Amino acid sequence: MASQKFDQIDLQILGELQKNGRMTNVELAQMVGLTAPPCLRRVRALEESGVIRSYHADLDAAKLGYGITVFAMVSLRSQAESDLQAFEDYVGGLPEVRECYMLNGEIDFLLKVVARDLQSFQSFLTAHLTSAPNVTSVKTSLTIRTAKQLAGIPVEP
Repeated sequence: MASQKFDQIDLQILGELQKNGRMTNVELAQMVGLTAPPCLRRVRALEESGVIRSYHADLDAAKLGYGITVFAMVSLRSQAESDLQAFEDYVGGLPEVRECYMLNGEIDFLLKVVARDLQSFQSFLTAHLTSAPNVTSVKTSLTIRTAKQLAGIPVEP
């Protein structure tokens, strides 16, 4: 899929909204050197094209009781497309799984999982991951600290 062409102002809009999606259209327009109506038209066009996918709040997991983050490396018995899709659908229904990536190589999927504590993660692991259909192995790594966590992508006008 080819990337779309964006001008300098589109890239500025994307960069500013990625930093602060709650700013008003008037504030955004001032930051990118436009008046409010054309700025709003550009934002709507970026939303309609799917470049801007959503707006959300960045929540502090620990303050909400999710004290640990674990990365789980999952290997499946079969890599047939239907089995890969079935696993993706399965983990899509598990709220503790915050991210899921299909990988190339020994490991089929990398999952980012949050849990309240080690005991609840252990319960989740045995009840939902290791016992999932087509799963042959699950290797886990508990995070110690987060050194960098940036939402989005680099946007440079």
